[in-house]
Amino acid sequence: MAGSSSGPAPGQAAKDKKMASAEQLVLELCDPELRENALLELSKKREIFQDLAPLLWHSFGTIAALLQEIISIYPSLSPPTLSPGASNRVCNALALLQCVASHPETRILFLNAHIPLYLYPFLNTTSKTRPFEYLRLTSLGVIGALVKVDDTEVISFLLQTEIIPLCLRTMEMGSELSKTVATFIVQKILLDDVGLRYICATAERFFAVGSVLANMVVSLADQPSTRLLKHIIRCYLRLSDNPRACAALQSCLPDMLKDGTFNNCLRDDPATRRWLQQLLHNVTGGGMGGAPQPGMDPMNMGM
Repeated sequence: MAGSSSGPAPGQAAKDKKMASAEQLVLELCDPELRENALLELSKKREIFQDLAPLLWHSFGTIAALLQEIISIYPSLSPPTLSPGASNRVCNALALLQCVASHPETRILFLNAHIPLYLYPFLNTTSKTRPFEYLRLTSLGVIGALVKVDDTEVISFLLQTEIIPLCLRTMEMGSELSKTVATFIVQKILLDDVGLRYICATAERFFAVGSVLANMVVSLADQPSTRLLKHIIRCYLRLSDNPRACAALQSCLPDMLKDGTFNNCLRDDPATRRWLQQLLHNVTGGGMGGAPQPGMDPMNMGM
């Protein structure tokens, strides 16, 4: 037993080995010959490498190499010629940037370096082919990682750099998953007081957001998605916190949210049903000075 205390514990040894493997792969990102494989391995294993984000950020040349990957496909955006292989490769680089955007030690550094701006051209694309859809979805994932933590500095940066029109574009033409992530980003922006004030500051901004949300509600009647509907209702509910927006919603809130169209869709989601009930109360009762009309309260209908 005398020698049992020498050397690291088995758990620590495995951890050290894992970190050494991560460090080697990060070094390989700077070698053009080895980069593609390193991107693939790191993106697959990013959840198990603890503190990968600070390692990526502080190691020499690594972020530059990831940005090089992003910039290299700009010529494939217009006309849209992005191949599946090139899309997969750049999405592996984006997954590593999402790791940096998520980490508390590197998030603000990432923001201050304005790295999200490199992703905006991807969100501006309109091709519905799979490589472009995957590219948009992964780019939205990076922005989504930034807004997950409630931070006014993040929201202010995104508003100043005009993220809202890019999200609205995806909400109009993306896949269900992309629409869900884009709507989540708009929801998180609205939940910040700075974001709510920004969107409600002009009629043009409010109606840009409101009309896209309304069109999505109509399309969900044909192809229901509880997850997407939840984010749409939360956006509307937050808009109703602003008196001017609440007054406008009296005339432009989609009838389908009032007439029980989505009762089945929301049957197993009591939280979203409560949000919808509160929204209808705010719009019909709060704005007009009367109580909510029973016929417009989906909670009283078939529940």
